[in-house]
Order: sequence, then structure tokens, then C-alpha cells
Amino acid sequence: MKKFIIIFLFITTGLTAQNTEKPGLSLEECIQLARENNINLKRSDLQADTEKLNFRGTKSQVLPAINGSYTYAINKGRSIDPYSNDVIDQQFNYSNAGLGLSIQVFNGFELRNSIQRDRYNMEAAKAEKEAAKQQLILEVTLAYFQVLNNRDLLNLAKLRLESTNQQTNRIKTLNDQGEGNPADYTDIKGQLNNDQSAVIGAKNQLEQSKLNLAQLLNMDTEVYVEEFQAMPEMNKYELSSEEIYSESLENLDVFDGQRLRINAAEEDVAVARSLYSPEVSLFAQLNTNYSSLASLLNESGTKVVETGQFITIDGTSYAVQGNQSQFSQQDIPYLDQLNNNLSSVAGVSVNIPIFNGFRAKRQVSLKKIRLEDARLELENTKNDYLKAIKQAYYDMNTAYENYFVLQDQVASYEESYRVNEIRFGNGVSNLVEYIIAKNNLDRSRVNLANAKYEFLIRTKILDYYRGTDFSI
Repeated sequence: MKKFIIIFLFITTGLTAQNTEKPGLSLEECIQLARENNINLKRSDLQADTEKLNFRGTKSQVLPAINGSYTYAINKGRSIDPYSNDVIDQQFNYSNAGLGLSIQVFNGFELRNSIQRDRYNMEAAKAEKEAAKQQLILEVTLAYFQVLNNRDLLNLAKLRLESTNQQTNRIKTLNDQGEGNPADYTDIKGQLNNDQSAVIGAKNQLEQSKLNLAQLLNMDTEVYVEEFQAMPEMNKYELSSEEIYSESLENLDVFDGQRLRINAAEEDVAVARSLYSPEVSLFAQLNTNYSSLASLLNESGTKVVETGQFITIDGTSYAVQGNQSQFSQQDIPYLDQLNNNLSSVAGVSVNIPIFNGFRAKRQVSLKKIRLEDARLELENTKNDYLKAIKQAYYDMNTAYENYFVLQDQVASYEESYRVNEIRFGNGVSNLVEYIIAKNNLDRSRVNLANAKYEFLIRTKILDYYRGTDFSI
């Protein structure tokens, strides 16, 4: 067993030193890069910002609405003089200005419920953003360990190839000297080809896992992970699957987000019910206008004019004359008109729903359906997580138990290979027995490495479901 431990540490640490052309990233560095660069996480941030702005917009509706208007225009042709209301046919300039205020007093608590609904949606978006971060950390962690696993498997494949290559050279020398069975040389060459193919396949698996990690980090360059000197200890998991599920319900943001979505859907039903209620609002307006035709007539003096009447004195007719006032026309200044023409209005508006084509009933029914769908979505998520937790727990226990079985198997095959190598070197056994012993040892080592990483990965998944922090 001591010999096996030394060999295993050599495989998982010593051989990886030959791939250190570039500095590797730690798991914490990969997670940080993913949080900064991952596109899906950025989109969840945008969704959270959108819900926040929606909440602010709804809350601002409690404020009164104040709007101003201003118009200045030139009119030609037949029209109504806005100053005298006479029908005219000439060009003139006119202007209108107004200021309006409205405030909603009561609308069946629609606004209050809308504010509460959007507050729940905003909090749900925050929880969903945190859930996306948790999911991303898990995916990066699993991808990171998959790179480590595939790198170790590549090193194992290279070890097998090197061992086979040494035996091939030894048998080739014997074959060139006319010693031994010629078929041994062709058999060992076939085994060498198998090991070469295994190295190629292991390299491809490693590159694929590095590509998956790079995609999570949103990097277009090759990702290198750092070396580490020891794997975590193989300790049995401390909690049962039921306890893990119970913690997940309390700690995972994905459940918090869905509970908040249910609360928002309940408020949305209340918003729809407000369509049955009357709406009361206050309003006020201030208006004025200007016309270039508006003018004042000022008295400028008097003059004697004939009145058109006559008097007769001694048979002679005389025209009657009288004093007539003289007036001059003066344009009314623009600001004076705006001030003189001011008018205001204030009042209360009540809108009572009597019949609206059953729109309110349909809206309430639709919102109730969406509420029930949100509840079913939460139950479905709970079922999915329970199933996933149990599956991960079973896989973790299987890997844990299998690891110790494979440990003994590796030790047994190491001894078998050692004996067969000596026997084959001394010509006591044939090459077939040697190759079988070698393949058995190689497979058991690969299975042992896979079991160790499988156990580690499943424990990380279970830690994620518990809502706890997990790292190497």
C-alpha cells in the first residue's frame, strides 16, 4: 500500500510539472474571471437592473402629474379670430399656453398593489441573480476539476506509453539478435499503438475540458490551471440526502426567487381586481392665449362733424353738427395678453366602471392562472432538486465505496504486473500474460483516478445544494 501511495502521488503531482510552460489559474481565480466575464451572469445583472427600474417607475406614480404646453403659430386664410371670435380672412399670429396638474386619489388600491408587486419582482430578480452566481460557481468548479481529472488521465496514458515503449525497445533488440518469439515483437508493437491512441484520446479529452472551462470564463485563449500538491481526503459525507434537501430549501437563492415571484403574482391578482373599483382623481388647469389681431382703441381727441340732421330757421335748412371722439388703434403687448387672458379650472373626476366587456373578470382569471403556474413552478423545482440531490448522493456514495475497492485492486494488479514483468524478462512467461497484467493495472489506475474525482465532484455538487461555500 505504501508503494501505491508513492506511485499515486507521483502520477497526480510529479508528472504534471512537465506542463508548466504558462502559469496556471487557481479555482478562485477562475471563479472570479467567470463572475466578471460570463455572458449569462451579465444578462442576469441586466434583468435585475430592469426590475429595479420598473419598481422605481411604479413607485413614482404616487406623485402628481404636472404638464405644460406652449404653441406659437401663423394662420392664413379664413378662420376664427381667437381674440374676438369673429370670422376673418387674413393672416395673423396666435399663441396658446397651458399648465395642467392631475393626481390620483383612489383607484381600488391598484397603485399600492402594483408597487408591492414590483417590489417583489425586484427582490426576486436579485435572488435570481445570486442563484445564477451560485450556479456559475458550481459549473466552473466542476469544469475545473474535469480539467484536472483529464490531465491526470493524460499523464497515466503517457506513463503507460513510456512503459510499453521501453518493453518494445527491449523486445526489438532481442528480435534483432534472433532471440525470442518474433510474434512477441509484433504483439508489443500493437500494444504500443493502442497506448499511443490512448494518449491521443486523452489529449483530446483534456482539450475539450479546457475549452468548456474557457467558455464559462468567456475567454478566447487557452486556459491553464495551476498545480496542486494533494487531493482532499476521502471522508464520508456528513449529511444524509434528506438533510441536504432541507438545507437547500432554506439556503438556495433559486427557491427564494421563486417564492418572491409567487408573492408578486398574488399582488398582480389584487391589481387586476382594482378594475372593479371606481377611480377618483383631482385635476387643475391654467390656460392663456395671444393673438396678433388683439388691439385697444384709445381716445385721441374730438372733431366737429355733421350729424346728418337738419333744422329749418326762417325757411332756411341748416345741417346739425356735433363733436365726435377720435380713437387710435394700439396693439396689446404679448405678455399683457397672456396675463389678461388667464383662465383656470379645478375639479374632481370620478370614473365608475359599469360594463367593460368583462375585461376585469378576464384579467383577474388570467392573473390567477399565472399565480397557480408560479406555485407549480416552485413545486416542480423542488421535485427536480430533490431528485438531483438523491442522484448526486447515490453517485457520491458509490464513488466513495468503489474508491477503496479500486485501491485494493490497484495494489493487487501492481503486484501481479511486477511478477509478470520479472517472469517475462526471464523468459518464464509469454508476452500475452505480460500485456494482460499491464492492461489490468492501467485500467485499475484509470478507474481509481476517476473514482477519486467522481467523489470530489459529487461532494462539490452536494455542497452547492446545501448553499455552502465550496473550494479546493
